[in-house]
Amino acid sequence: MARQFDVPAFYRSPIVTRVKAARRAADPRKKDLAPSVLNFGPLRVKLARHFGFCFGVENAIEIAYRALDEHPEAAAAGRIHLLSEMIHNPHVNEDLQARGVRFLRTTAGEQLIPFSDLGPDDLVIVPAFGAPTETLAELTARGVDVQAYDTTCPFVVRVWKKGAQIGQKGFTVVVHGKRQHEETRATFSRAAADAPVVVVRDMEGTEALAAVIEGREGADFFWDRFEGMTTEGFDPGRDLARIGVVNQTTMLATETAAIAERLRQAVITRDGDDANVADTSDTLCYATKENQDATDALIASGADLAIVVGGYNSSNTSHLVELCEDAGLPTYFVKDADELVSPELIRHFDWRTKTMRETADWLPEARPVEVLLTAGASCPDALLDAVIQRLLGWVEGTRPVDDALEPFEAEPA
Repeated sequence: MARQFDVPAFYRSPIVTRVKAARRAADPRKKDLAPSVLNFGPLRVKLARHFGFCFGVENAIEIAYRALDEHPEAAAAGRIHLLSEMIHNPHVNEDLQARGVRFLRTTAGEQLIPFSDLGPDDLVIVPAFGAPTETLAELTARGVDVQAYDTTCPFVVRVWKKGAQIGQKGFTVVVHGKRQHEETRATFSRAAADAPVVVVRDMEGTEALAAVIEGREGADFFWDRFEGMTTEGFDPGRDLARIGVVNQTTMLATETAAIAERLRQAVITRDGDDANVADTSDTLCYATKENQDATDALIASGADLAIVVGGYNSSNTSHLVELCEDAGLPTYFVKDADELVSPELIRHFDWRTKTMRETADWLPEARPVEVLLTAGASCPDALLDAVIQRLLGWVEGTRPVDDALEPFEAEPA
């Protein structure tokens, strides 16, 4: 049986959580990726098979709220801290702050509270993304216990272990990720202890790296594109001889696989075989891949538009938006139901330009209207409930919620 986490009840929901429970009971092996259809008559909401809080996020939330429960005096005194946002969802982070948790840094690494202010009486919660070893060492030197409330996702730790394993065997670690993302910074620092490291952001960067591996480009070309993306003393002529690819777990799993294959082919072009490529396929995060595969199935089912709910700085959420947009669907990335202003106006985030947009007449007037709905791995179910209720308030003649939920009575398969 899957582990059950102690997550605050206000993150759950009467609609979405009930649907999830029914799907788990009917399909415990998670083989069915078909969406869950909530048929309200003139409104049909299609929920992705997998979305929302993953194992790592629920683990992190449980640990963070346990720290608050176990140390109320420290919370009241402002002595409980998070290194940065625990997860990339504003509602979760704002609730923790309201309960007394203070953030030491922004997600970009900007210092908000000097480490020099901390001592043995302070509690520091390590976020789900993990933390660079240098940061943990600095806090430990000040007497802070960084292990008591470490919420690092187990699947991130698995990537770290693989990086160390291949590094110790003489492979350079290629990290598919965003160089300044908290998780990539943490993974980079771990891998750097055992191997040279280089970060590639996307297929464009991969092609540049492949050109160097294949000998079509030299060191000047490499440094034009990878300055600031490598460990100190990196030598492309030496350190690209043997490679292995790991990823920031929130990236598109299909893109990581494509990057690893492209670099493998580059090594084959140079060497004639792939003996100098480490097999790292077992490091892909199952939850990220499940959410992405479920989104593909959701898109395939068809609809008039897609709504994706999550924090605007959430990498895994932006990739779900990307999948919907690439399929040609009108897609709206919102942090919560408040962004659905009216049937005539929606505010939504453009993940490519990192700006907010407003779209008029976004909800089709034709009935029935079909809406795809999914969310990032750090998004509470309650936020999707609120979106559904907002839509129900605008569409006339809808069936009662309980009627739409009748097919989702949790009965074991």
